[in-house]
Amino acid sequence: MIQVRMFDHEHEKDLEQDMNQFLQKLDEKKLVDIKYNVAVIPEEEDEEQIYCFSAMVVYRA
Repeated sequence: MIQVRMFDHEHEKDLEQDMNQFLQKLDEKKLVDIKYNVAVIPEEEDEEQIYCFSAMVVYRA
């Protein structure tokens, strides 16, 4: 059976750490694909931007 695991963080290092912990436990033969995305949302009140780093791991259960 194919399954997915979603990851979503505001900081890329947090995403990296979380994914590495999951992938350590996953047999390499079960890994199908990894999809990665970055979204940037400007805040109207400030000049700052909100970042959303997300990834989806597709694997065989």
